[in-house]
Parts: sequence; structure tokens; C-alpha cells
Amino acid sequence: MSTSAIDGKDTAAIQAATVGVAVCSRSHWGRIRVYDDERLRFLHNQSTNDFQSLKPGQGCDTVMVTSTARTIDLVSSYVLDDAVLLLVSPSRREFVMQWLDRYIFFADKVQLADITDETATFSLIGPASDAVVEKLGAGAIISQPYANHLLVDGDVRVAVGSGLASPGYTLILPAAARQKVWQQILQLGALELSDRGWDVLRILQGRPTPDAELTDDYNPLEVGLWQTISFNKGCYIGQETIARLNTYKGVKQHLWGIRLRAPAEVGSAIAIQDEKIGKLTSYTETTDGYFGLGYIRTKAGGAGLKVQVGETEGEIVEIPFVSHEYPMDNS
Repeated sequence: MSTSAIDGKDTAAIQAATVGVAVCSRSHWGRIRVYDDERLRFLHNQSTNDFQSLKPGQGCDTVMVTSTARTIDLVSSYVLDDAVLLLVSPSRREFVMQWLDRYIFFADKVQLADITDETATFSLIGPASDAVVEKLGAGAIISQPYANHLLVDGDVRVAVGSGLASPGYTLILPAAARQKVWQQILQLGALELSDRGWDVLRILQGRPTPDAELTDDYNPLEVGLWQTISFNKGCYIGQETIARLNTYKGVKQHLWGIRLRAPAEVGSAIAIQDEKIGKLTSYTETTDGYFGLGYIRTKAGGAGLKVQVGETEGEIVEIPFVSHEYPMDNS
């Protein structure tokens, strides 16, 4: 996925996401409601994170994977009293619905509803987002763990986490309240970030997206989504492959950021001298120059490595959304 130069409005909003607060509408992302008695067990078995330990008001990010642990989507999940809300990538809305439906068997007490059209989603991004949620009446959520959430005004759900590596919050609300809440947020000082601006931030921070970093070619450990994986929760789709890769330290490539000297094409080979060591998966222009994401062979090295990307040169840099090693406190 490539993004060309951004306009002044987005430049200001990206700056606000760093030092103030920006707001991005993610209403075109998919929202799926999973409900009935066995919803937690079902999601536990269908994705990488531990749903059985979650209580209402909590949540997590999880990865939907194939039986060979190839990535389908990175999904934010919020546990309610009577359901689980899934926030899925725009291009994966129908696929994830069909994918989950395929694993619901006759006796299972699990039902799915696509509630995208009747709801809206906004993300507040940046250090000043605390002040905005305080004024929206959700001050109690400040400093709570990631993906914890609460209701304000009866139907606006405010969850910890911006969807990016920046601090912030994600709001899920009825479509009927969309305009009112959006205006409120803008009046409280948030700058509007477009989808294009979101994509620039996503690339700079290393949030993977379907059809670019999340494809049939990569597993969640290669992406660096360790925080979404429970290694001791027992069986789930793709679990054997992920456990084996972790046990034998078999992760052959990692997702990295690449600071580029000049524009580059997505899909370009990343090389050292004449040896191909990876592939460019996303690219954007920023006010500070050119930046990309790509997978680099583990043996080739990491941050600081100088590489050739297509016709230009680049340097491998850390990206805050992903990590490259097993976190000791993962459970």
C-alpha cells in the first residue's frame, strides 16, 4: 500500500497525534457482534489471544489466522456483558464474518451479527486525548489497561487504545449519534485526521494491514504481534505452528521500518549488495522524507542495517507497533 505526499491539514493532524490530539473516523472498519452462551470459548478457539480469561469491560487485540498460522487480520475485541464486539479491517469485514461462520457448528451456542452499518467508530490519537475523554464523561477509563472500555451517555463505548502505537481511545457508538459526538470531539480541540493521514501514521508506526503486511505469506510472530498471542491457552486454529516457531526460535523474518532516501515501489526487493533479504510491503511520503515497511530476513540483521530498496537506499529502523522478541510476561 502506498501513500503519496499528504496535504497541510493532515500534516497538522499528524503533528497533533504526536503532541496534542487528532481524531480519525474509522466508521468504514467492520464491526461484528459475537453473542450467545459460548461466544468466549468460540473466539478463544478461533484466534491467537486468551478470551476465556477476559471479563466484561475488558478486551484485547487478537489475530485471526489460518490453520497454518498465516495472518488474516488484526482484530480489536471488546467483551460486553452479553456479547463480544470485534473491530476488523475494512477489507476484511465480509471475509471475517464468513470465516467465523464456517467454524460455528450445529450445536454451538454462538451467533454473529454484522453491525457495521448501524454503528460508527472514531479513534482519538495523541497525548491530549485524556482531556477529551474526560470531558466526554469517560474520565474513569484513563490509565486503565489496554482495550478496557466503558459506556457513557448510555450508548457511547470508550475503549483504551487508539488503534496505533500512539496513546489514545477508540469510541464505538450508534450511527445516529455519529454527527453529534464527532462535532463534540472537534469542539474539544481534536484535529481531524483523514484516512490518508491514518495510513501515513500506520506506516510510520508499523501497524500491519491486510493485503500488505498481513497476508498468506506471513505469520503473527514474523509480523511482531507478540502482544496478541497467548502461548499457554491450549488449542486454537494455527496454534501448533505458532508454538513450534516460538519454541525453536524459528522466526525467519521480521517486519521493520525502512527510512528511504528516495521514493520506492511497494513490492520492491530489499537487498544487501546483490542478495535479496526481504520485500517492501508499504510506502509513504512524509514531511520528513520517505518511509516504508518491509520484511527482513532475521539472519540479515535489524535496526541500523543499510539496504538497497529497488532503485534507492534505505536504513532499517525500529517501529513502535511491533516487537521482535518474546515478551517475558506474555501469558
